[in-house]
Amino acid sequence: MKLKPWQWILFAMIAALVVGSVINRSCVVERDPDLVFSAAGARWVAVFDYAGTIFMNLLKMVIVPLVFTSIVVGIAGLGKTEGFARLGGKTIAYYACSSLVAILIGLTLVNVFQPGTQDGNPNQTIRKQIESNEERYVGAVKGKLGDQSLGDMSAVTQLFMRMVPRNVFEAFGANNKMLALIFVSLLTGIGLIFISSEGRSPVLSFFKGLNELTLLITNWVMWLAPIGVFALVAETTAQTGLEIVKLLGKYFLVVIAALLTHMLVVMPLVLRFFAKVPPRKHFYAMGNAILTAFSTASSSATLPVTMRALQNNVGASKRVSSFVLPLGATVNMDGTALYECVAVMFVAQVLGVEMALSTQFTVVMLALLTSIGVAGVPSASLVAITIIVYNIEIPNPEAVIGLLLAVDRPLDMTRTAVNVFSDSCGAVVVARSEGEELFQGE
Repeated sequence: MKLKPWQWILFAMIAALVVGSVINRSCVVERDPDLVFSAAGARWVAVFDYAGTIFMNLLKMVIVPLVFTSIVVGIAGLGKTEGFARLGGKTIAYYACSSLVAILIGLTLVNVFQPGTQDGNPNQTIRKQIESNEERYVGAVKGKLGDQSLGDMSAVTQLFMRMVPRNVFEAFGANNKMLALIFVSLLTGIGLIFISSEGRSPVLSFFKGLNELTLLITNWVMWLAPIGVFALVAETTAQTGLEIVKLLGKYFLVVIAALLTHMLVVMPLVLRFFAKVPPRKHFYAMGNAILTAFSTASSSATLPVTMRALQNNVGASKRVSSFVLPLGATVNMDGTALYECVAVMFVAQVLGVEMALSTQFTVVMLALLTSIGVAGVPSASLVAITIIVYNIEIPNPEAVIGLLLAVDRPLDMTRTAVNVFSDSCGAVVVARSEGEELFQGE
């Protein structure tokens, strides 16, 4: 029986979980204070890291040409700026609403299950773990943040500054500055609408050809997806310490439950009632993208896969997918916003800080803003959590945040899958509102 691409990826992921777990159990010689592998274990982790990095680099390699050409061709194909404004308004409205719903789901579950408490009081087991390793946890947070000041809101306020590059070639740089790339792409596409047909025709034909070439290379890269996914997931599983997962088990489960509620309950309802498409078909169509997002933990790296799945499997037009998806990969972070809210509330519960309704409302608003504003910086969720806890004046939160880093990778993988699936649902909603017929090949 011939396996479909998503089935190969799923098989690779399951195999990686098994192999990674075996390495974690047999090759770790010291778990406290740091995870230390035997020579054999270290070699296996290095091999997984090498293969996974190559796969990630291949995906990232096609991001810039794919996003640029897709947006330019899509916008220029609109033929008028009114169509662009309408498309943009629908997209932003969906992103704002979906992120807000995700945050409220996280806020509800973290208040109901209180993962940071024990018998109504701050969890003393977690407090003792933090106190005995406080210096290490605080150092881990500062190491991740780098030059980002604790609690500095500039990551949010600099959003529009990052959008406009100092020169056009910065947008195409190695750092994949997605906001700047989208801005330059939009300007180019809109500009092509207004120039003469003699000037537009050769330029647009070039971009269309480059877009087709980039999609072809993306198809070639995806042949290596099972190998890349295996390496990435095996490396993560091998390095996950089981003891710390047990300590944070309730917090871990609350985050996972909230993410799955948004992905498996809210998004299917959106698909059913707003897009008028069968949720089961859409899940099936986006299987490759969801699994790739989970294994890479990168919305941007998954973007080529998401665009291909939406166009080939769902039947959405390039006009819609090339505008909605790149923008979503940059600013629509449902899973991230939800996670930030739960993490901040957990920190407050562990430290015994009472959170009034007004303060919780502030957390919701800051989570919504920071999920957009810091998405383009390294360790984005960590930066966002730090910004929020300092702006609601939770005292000395660094050690608790540092503890959360122990389980951040699997949660990062899950929330990225939610981010990507929400982007795809948004594209379907917008496509349907534009009168497009979807799943015609079914």
